[in-house]
Amino acid sequence: MSDVSELRYGVHSLSREIRAHRRPGPFTETQYLILGSLDRGGPATPADLGEALHVRSQTLTPALNALTDAGLVGRRRDEADRRRQYVELTAEGRTVIEEDRATRNAWLEAAMAERLTPLERDVLLLAGPVLAKLAGG
Repeated sequence: MSDVSELRYGVHSLSREIRAHRRPGPFTETQYLILGSLDRGGPATPADLGEALHVRSQTLTPALNALTDAGLVGRRRDEADRRRQYVELTAEGRTVIEEDRATRNAWLEAAMAERLTPLERDVLLLAGPVLAKLAGG
């Protein structure tokens, strides 16, 4: 396996494992992705969210409706263009995404402490910002 293939496989496997350690709850992966995107980027139009998540905005409609019904996101009209609608996190939505992150961070910290040497842990922590840069973030 080439170095690049090994890196891709490792990143993919770790991402899958982190997602698997979400606290059980009523929300889908897409709903968590929407909440995370809004938390990081602030209010956005459905089209902006679709672009950020690499899906068509129409694909997000059921998830956005469910999040709105649950009180985790709110919608507001653009004052300059009343046809444009923004979606934004509510305080409850922010709490849900922060709790989700805390659960996954705790798993990752424990797994790193259990499975990695101190040097491997340090290297991995240094790689985080580099991986985010590579991903465009």
